[in-house]
Amino acid sequence: RKPPADASLTVGGVSIAIKQSMRYLGIVLDGRWNFGAHFAELAPRVTTAAGALTRLMPNLGGPEASCRRLYMGVVRSIALYGAPVWADALSRQNLASLRRPQRLMATRAARGYRTISFEAASVLAGSIPWDLEAKTLASLFFWREEAVAQGHRLAPREIAGRRNELCQRSIEEWSQRLEQPTAGRRTVEAVRPVLGQWLARQHGSLTYRLTQMLSGHGCFGGYLCLIGREPSAVCHHCDGCADEDAQHTLEVCPAWDQDRAELRAVVGDDLSLPAVVRQMVDSERSWTAVQTFAESVMLRKEAAERVREDTSDLPIRRRRTGRRRRAYALHLLPPQ
Repeated sequence: RKPPADASLTVGGVSIAIKQSMRYLGIVLDGRWNFGAHFAELAPRVTTAAGALTRLMPNLGGPEASCRRLYMGVVRSIALYGAPVWADALSRQNLASLRRPQRLMATRAARGYRTISFEAASVLAGSIPWDLEAKTLASLFFWREEAVAQGHRLAPREIAGRRNELCQRSIEEWSQRLEQPTAGRRTVEAVRPVLGQWLARQHGSLTYRLTQMLSGHGCFGGYLCLIGREPSAVCHHCDGCADEDAQHTLEVCPAWDQDRAELRAVVGDDLSLPAVVRQMVDSERSWTAVQTFAESVMLRKEAAERVREDTSDLPIRRRRTGRRRRAYALHLLPPQ
């Protein structure tokens, strides 16, 4: 299970300690080839890089979507270094080491609350799970090695075609995984039918308030009650809902009928989230209409929430303080 204490080899008069693992070209190899030692060293490094970059990506303001994808790609490159070597040895613990920083980066790329699940965050951000990307890199590497061994000279177009084929397989496998999400079901079930179009779209970017509407994590009575910020899940904008959620705001709440009428004029009468997402990926006009609705409604809901914070005597309703909260407040509507 491990070498004797203080065991060593002497080569040319140099003593070399015998250990359970060794570093070779940046990859930590262990005697069982399960790469546990590699991921034990990799996880803190990737998490630190992710934490540093997320500070550059506030939910309100900050860089555009293209820059956020770039930052996410930086952390992805660190995490997937040497993937062809260890792609087939991803234990549950090793997989968790990859998922933690990916969830952190995907959440920031999508401008979402940190309570969003891994599945929902990665779907919204369009970030294929890194273990699937590792398998893609490994398959491409060994395919090229086999071609070279057989004397074939691969053209760049052939390599690009093979890469696209493997990426499409990864998306299909990802879609199969999403058939039974462990969390974020509403979001995943809405995006999964059009996952390929969602990833390939050339229009639309996520905003802080649009992500709230798509994820259900935001200024909604049910969510605020769940995290202990509201004593109950009732809707404060109508009298008929005892459990307010994002879908109630999008489809039912009479307080937003005028905004909803403008939205329906563009996307149609079906305001179920799968139908809305389908319209969003089909046209930039529909995306803009949904984003406009989310921005208009959520801004007013946030302003109303601040009024309740200022007038409530309940400890759970006290407004939070701190640098990030003050920066966030600069982007809010003044209380009405």
